Amino acid sequence: MDKCNRFKGMLSYLLDDEKSVGQGAEIVEAMLAAQSPRLSAISEKMAGSQARSYKTIQRFIHQQDLKSALLRLYQEEAEFVIGDPTEMERCHAPKTSYVGTLSDGKTEGYWLMVLSTPFRGRAIPFWFVTYSSRTIAAEVTSRNQEHFRCFEEVKRLLGDRPLVLDREFSYHDLMDRLELEHIHYVIHLNTGDLHKQTRLTNREGKPISLVVGHGEVAIYHNVYYLGRLKVNVIGFWRKGFAKPLWVITRFDPQRALEIYMQRMKIEQTFRDCKSLLHLSKLMNKQRHLLEQMIALTLITYVVGLWLGEAMRDVIYAQVTITQLPDGLFSSSTLIPKNHPKWLLYSGLFVLLKQKLRLPDQRMIELILAVSQTFARLVHGIVPSLV
Repeated sequence: MDKCNRFKGMLSYLLDDEKSVGQGAEIVEAMLAAQSPRLSAISEKMAGSQARSYKTIQRFIHQQDLKSALLRLYQEEAEFVIGDPTEMERCHAPKTSYVGTLSDGKTEGYWLMVLSTPFRGRAIPFWFVTYSSRTIAAEVTSRNQEHFRCFEEVKRLLGDRPLVLDREFSYHDLMDRLELEHIHYVIHLNTGDLHKQTRLTNREGKPISLVVGHGEVAIYHNVYYLGRLKVNVIGFWRKGFAKPLWVITRFDPQRALEIYMQRMKIEQTFRDCKSLLHLSKLMNKQRHLLEQMIALTLITYVVGLWLGEAMRDVIYAQVTITQLPDGLFSSSTLIPKNHPKWLLYSGLFVLLKQKLRLPDQRMIELILAVSQTFARLVHGIVPSLV
């Protein structure tokens, strides 16, 4: 079968016309084959001359609103939304308008802030923003404002579900803004050294010291962060870890800890994007084109993950094709101890690195089932199982 046909069914739910779907499927197939978002690498894997393929990709990027296509992957029934920032090095590009310096004050690069929903121990990205020290200075903004810009643009989609964030977001200005906008949050508290714990006080304004024993859970209800913001704090010290994990939230602290523990499993998504699709190798000169290529790479990640997860289920867990539509949205049909290889690999790794094969007819049936389940991913009710 034509390779790009593997992805036409899925791309048809993200793009609006047949020509765009065909081009998008071909480009996604080539990006997966190249394992690179660089236009030169992608065009080498496309049919026909490389020069013509290169121009096809350029036209596609200029004509499509790929961030809006990515936004279609938002899961309305997700239990929570994950915010993940990551540094993207962009060495030897000091004149590129969106490139600044990273946290160390020396390395050239920019920040990529991605919002996603949980899925099978990974994540389905649906939105992002980019920013750097240079763009912040040029736009008279700040890191805090850039963070909230990412949340604000999809605020109406969040509803009552919490936003789950790592420790770099545990600063008062952001939490105060989230509070004002009625956005629920679960944030890993950056306790730092001991004197920083005095940021938490009781109703009378007396400092609270956070204490929890090994293997234990400690909960502090209705304490005040910097004396103003009333929050709940929960801590858990897992055996074998050097220090406890503290989570700050406004709703049920026990549930907040459970949610954050799920979020910790999802960091593999960025590693897959960087190590398998080499997202960090993007070298666009214009910020708009950079964001178009980031959106395309994230779409490619989801499409590749989706097909790979189905192949992983069928080959390693002996799931039948008819079981796939429900199986992809639930692991209840699997008994992990009976399928040790199923636990070892992500779907994208299975697709790109193991290159497993199925008989042609069975592969056609699998791809049809995958396309049908992808429709449910885009339009249907999806439980946020991790």
